[in-house]
Amino acid sequence: MATRGHMTKKLIIQIPCFNEEGTLAIALAELPREVPGFDVVEWLIIDDGSTDNTVQVALENGVDHVIPLGHNRGLARGFMAGIEACLALGADVIVNTDADNQYDASDIPALTRPILDGGAELVIGERPIAETAHFSPIKKFLQRLGSWAVRVASKTSVPDAPSGFRAISRAAAMRLYVFSEYTYTLETIIQAGRSNIRVISVPVGTNEDLRPSRLVKSISSYVRRSMMTIIRIFLLYKPMRFFAILGSIFWLGALLLGGRYLYELAIDANTQRIQSLLLTSILAIAGLLCFTIAVVADLLAMQRRLLQEIRFRLLRSDLENGREPVYAAARIEDMEAYARRIAAPADTETA
Repeated sequence: MATRGHMTKKLIIQIPCFNEEGTLAIALAELPREVPGFDVVEWLIIDDGSTDNTVQVALENGVDHVIPLGHNRGLARGFMAGIEACLALGADVIVNTDADNQYDASDIPALTRPILDGGAELVIGERPIAETAHFSPIKKFLQRLGSWAVRVASKTSVPDAPSGFRAISRAAAMRLYVFSEYTYTLETIIQAGRSNIRVISVPVGTNEDLRPSRLVKSISSYVRRSMMTIIRIFLLYKPMRFFAILGSIFWLGALLLGGRYLYELAIDANTQRIQSLLLTSILAIAGLLCFTIAVVADLLAMQRRLLQEIRFRLLRSDLENGREPVYAAARIEDMEAYARRIAAPADTETA
């Protein structure tokens, strides 16, 4: 395992991959081997259980490191496995990009410059979404909605939160951990904002769409999963506010129905509105339960922040002492041995 040099600045560009043999070579051809401010630039792919020739394409096109996950774990888990590997390999800055060449790799210096200058620790590439022809109106709307939810939850001003094109400093990368199994983009910004990590955006270009999005299998699926992700964001990071608002809605309903019942009872002592009285009681109890859940959820959120701090300290200790994290999502492969193992089945068949 590599250790960090005290003087050498290393940039690692990571790409999560799942069956990307058709586009990976194009994406790799655009990546830089020299970036201003860095002495070393390396490429790393996360093989998220690919069943095609993704790894062979990566090796043929000069990738320095392959992180095999064994089976498909999803984009979020692949992203975190790459982050852990980049840290273990001594990266001072990590750039994450996509295997479908969606992002303009010539903007990587613009992404990393604010980190090198000390002005940011997490830099998000802001795409020209309004001018992107292959984004449907519903996708553009959900992009804006997701970014709004992230701004509220994180107290940042990121206009394109779902963008996966981003640069992360070493210190910030050690503090990030993704709970979602769907995507890492929104959650990492929220964690950064709540951990007082400096987050900014820079405009970046995009390339022609080479394949359909893996996350957007259908509009209905994308809408459902996006809405669930946004709700989950508030449940995880703003539980007190979420359940307090929900409880307030129930209590408001109980107050209105109860008030109407008392008003009609004052007019006519013989009024029969048992249904209203029953519904008022149900809403009042539901409101009380929501406020109780709000307190419990807030305590659990405090415990989660404590566990994240413990993880950060353990990770920092492992890396400072030259140990690969024992809880890493995947092992860092020796490239020559990995290439021989990948080629072994073909050699056996030929023999």
